[in-house]
Amino acid sequence: MGTLKTEPARTRPDLLAPPVATAIGRWTADGPVDPVDVLVAPIDATLADTAAFCAAYEVGLDESANCVVVAGKREGSVRYAACVVLAATRVDVNGVARRALDVRKASFAPMADAVDLTGMEYGGITPIGLPEGWPVLVDSRVVAVPYVIVGSGVRHSKIALPGAALGALPHAQVIEGLARPVE
Repeated sequence: MGTLKTEPARTRPDLLAPPVATAIGRWTADGPVDPVDVLVAPIDATLADTAAFCAAYEVGLDESANCVVVAGKREGSVRYAACVVLAATRVDVNGVARRALDVRKASFAPMADAVDLTGMEYGGITPIGLPEGWPVLVDSRVVAVPYVIVGSGVRHSKIALPGAALGALPHAQVIEGLARPVE
């Protein structure tokens, strides 16, 4: 995990967005994600963007994950999903993600909508603590990583947890080929 200084996430709610802290606070040891496996590390908020973060904290792109909110319309209503992919890849928004949402066209959700709906900061959105019922689409490469670094809901910290834990989140679907390598 590079040079990150991690500690148990439950002990540092100040490093988590409120919906993230609430979600982690509800987890039990026998739940889908054991809370003792969820760590958090403070970072410089100006280094929250993936490339800058990975360079500054010596974290590989293959152990850092991005969570993006995608949206599409079906029968007049907007459907949202969070897509979690390794930083060395990009979400196949109009292929795999669109089909998973069951919409004709999908795109990245507007920043204001993503922030407002999740209660998280742009650039720190995480699959933990999302609105009830949102699908969490996780690329199969993410669950294969022993520990993966994701956002914490705020820009001044990152969460580290087993990759497999992301596939065990409520409403998560592990999808082969959700992401494509960056060229």
